[in-house]
Amino acid sequence: MSKPIVAIVGRPNVGKSTLFNRLAGQRMAIVEDQPGVTRDRLYIDAEWLNRHFTIVDTGGIEPDPQDELLAAMRRQAELAIDEADVILFVVDAKQGVTGADQEVAKMLRTTKKPVVLAVNKVDNREMEATQYEFFSLGLGDPLTISAVHGLGTGDLLDEVVKSLPADAGEDYDEDVIKVAIIGRPNVGKSSLANALLGQERMIVSDVAGTTRDAIDSMLNLSDGTRMVIIDTAGMRRKAKIDLPVERYSVIRALRAVDRSDVVLMVLDALQGVTEQDKKIVGYAHENGKASIIVVNKWDLVEKDEKTANLYTNTIRHQLAFLQYAPIIFISAKTRQRVHRIGELVKYVAEQHAMRIATGVLNSLVEEATMINPPPSDKGKRLKIYFATQPSVKPPTFVFFVNHAELMHFSYLRYLENKLRESFGFEGTPLRMVVRERDEK
Repeated sequence: MSKPIVAIVGRPNVGKSTLFNRLAGQRMAIVEDQPGVTRDRLYIDAEWLNRHFTIVDTGGIEPDPQDELLAAMRRQAELAIDEADVILFVVDAKQGVTGADQEVAKMLRTTKKPVVLAVNKVDNREMEATQYEFFSLGLGDPLTISAVHGLGTGDLLDEVVKSLPADAGEDYDEDVIKVAIIGRPNVGKSSLANALLGQERMIVSDVAGTTRDAIDSMLNLSDGTRMVIIDTAGMRRKAKIDLPVERYSVIRALRAVDRSDVVLMVLDALQGVTEQDKKIVGYAHENGKASIIVVNKWDLVEKDEKTANLYTNTIRHQLAFLQYAPIIFISAKTRQRVHRIGELVKYVAEQHAMRIATGVLNSLVEEATMINPPPSDKGKRLKIYFATQPSVKPPTFVFFVNHAELMHFSYLRYLENKLRESFGFEGTPLRMVVRERDEK
């Protein structure tokens, strides 16, 4: 399921990026004492009171801007507002209500979305009285905060969480495999979706960015397996994005990954792996999604009997964190090998949901530690008392040990490799958790 989105909006230089950094717990945005520094939206996942959501930082909104950059920033903020579930409107206590604030408030009142009004730069009690003039904006009770010092941000997050939509149930039956097609623009995602569905369901164009929204289409395999194909707008490196609507579509692409069980990472055979490809599929990997690497436009590559192996080795080297993902070479245009993708998705989804019996798991761990004893340091040796698998999608393993600091990354990788050698887990990341407990 996709997470609710909270958009931070307001005119330039009211402290939106400072607040974003405070809420994110790290300096994700550039903060300078001049308007117009945040030129693009930034996104970070957050949690408060057991609710998970995505915070979006936006450029400042200037009513009727004359400057081309400010005009673009306004369009970006408006697009973020369109996609947001909750809007966090930030104003400046030191400057009071301005004409720009009133124009932004007027725009927000027409959205019919929850708006939380934050009066920023209230750095001491003497300034708290300034909040009352902001009632004139007609957006409910203002909350006073200091983004720089963190004052009032807890109460602010409480109000944000109250305004989030209720957790929605899954929109498909549990047995339906949700498949997101992701990748950079113009690599053939919509063509692949059409080839899988056997009809021209999506608009196909040579112009990058034709697909604006995530689109769901049901696919039934001959054995009765049901899949939902989610075609997404292409995600493009920020420096290469020209149209605001393409930036807007990135949020929907991330939403599609959140909703999916399996992602088809589409690469262009003529361009190979790019840095943006790594970032896109890295998001899926970090979120525990099963992955298949689909190398499209294979019909355009001059090849011999060694070409596929050379491509595979290059991809494995450049996407080192994705060693578990199967690679398939296709042509969406000619339908070459497209028919194999459905069965491959089904297989990977099964691997993603695989559960290992506790007894079998601990026998494997015992055997692995006999072959390669756990590491030791200063006379202390790591002991693994017990292992269990509490969850799937992705398969998650918890190891109870005597001293967690002795579990070196390389040994944890060794255990992961043993799990894969014995049970497969092809196409899915594994989460390996180490917990310390005494010998009793």
